[in-house]
Amino acid sequence: MHDTLPILIDHWKADPHSTYNTWFLWEERLKNFRSIRRGIGQVVREIDAGTFGNAYRDSALETVVRSVAEQRQLFKGADHAFLWKPKLRIPDIYENAANQRAFARLLHSCDCCDTAEAVIEAIQRIDALQIKGLGPAVANLLYFIHPTLVMPFNTAMVRGYNAVTGGNVKLGRWDHYLSMREGAIRLNQAHRAQLSNDLGAVAGLLFDIGSGRYAAPPREDDAAALQAWEADLQKVREESAAAQKAWAAEKDNDTTHTQVQGWLRDLGHALGFKVWIAANDRSREYAGGRLSDGCLAEFPPTAGTGLDAVRLIDVVWIDPGSAKVAAAFEVEHSTSIYSGIVRMLDLALGTEIGEGSVLFLVAPDNRREDVRQQLQRPAFSRVSSLGIRYLPYGELQKNLEPMRRFGSGMKPLLEISQRL
Repeated sequence: MHDTLPILIDHWKADPHSTYNTWFLWEERLKNFRSIRRGIGQVVREIDAGTFGNAYRDSALETVVRSVAEQRQLFKGADHAFLWKPKLRIPDIYENAANQRAFARLLHSCDCCDTAEAVIEAIQRIDALQIKGLGPAVANLLYFIHPTLVMPFNTAMVRGYNAVTGGNVKLGRWDHYLSMREGAIRLNQAHRAQLSNDLGAVAGLLFDIGSGRYAAPPREDDAAALQAWEADLQKVREESAAAQKAWAAEKDNDTTHTQVQGWLRDLGHALGFKVWIAANDRSREYAGGRLSDGCLAEFPPTAGTGLDAVRLIDVVWIDPGSAKVAAAFEVEHSTSIYSGIVRMLDLALGTEIGEGSVLFLVAPDNRREDVRQQLQRPAFSRVSSLGIRYLPYGELQKNLEPMRRFGSGMKPLLEISQRL
């Protein structure tokens, strides 16, 4: 397409504050795919069973959409399209049962298929029904089912796409979305070596262009325009360098998260459990080695049927006798409490956890109220019934050494954690 676009992509990938570095390479991004996909499945099951209701608030759909909306800046505001607008009576999937079932068929069809043709066919079927207010924003859900087939969609991405390609894609229309998807795939293929098979990468690039962080490369052979554009790129680079302190603070959050995982790893070993570290955290540096040192290399086959559901839980303790899950820990240092509970729900619904096993949300002391409020949501009633507990950092750190030296079984953790 444009000889200058590879220059922009290189700048974008080198910029620590681009969506490439803050979202696409963010480890939590991959961690949330399965939970969001399972949440979508829960929406389908509730609609099919007639238990979804006629409101967005406190529904399974709100749970999964909010989880998407919390995937950093790229999806900020993704929930707006699903909020009920009473004056316009949109989106018309709450009061119209037939439309609600059609929405469920779209989600189910995409979840069950594995080809681009099947996804497009499902989209075309929903488009033919002309359901008021149910437009391409749904692609933000479908992306978490098929990241290599479906591209996310929002205003900034549309602006970026139009700026780069000279297109005229408009919001709110499925046919325009499908044309944008085709064009973005061609763009992605042309620069595949710099981008990714996951369409989230090219979506992030277009988002950063559309939101004004970068100017699109000049499409005309204009030396002056090219010089001005390169000057703008340099300015962004300088601004990024000046903002390194904020980025370093975010890295510190990751360090703290790893530290808490390390505490739980060592405590689990001291209390006689085998320990599993989240699959995407195993290679993290900790205590002069790797976080997974001394831990299970594979999950016990008898741990349950939903093996994939537990592989991304931050820390899991396995009873050495029964090989069942004795305890599971989600560490929520700075990420949303919401996403941690969704993963616990994923574990509860998809895994045969051991009798008497305990689920813990481990978070800073000042997040107690946030944990309590989220656990009270009706959408989380299933996981709340399992006795999920809040374990504050302060109590864990203060009692860590005594528990390691004198504790046994789960009793020490039950004493310092809280049922909310």
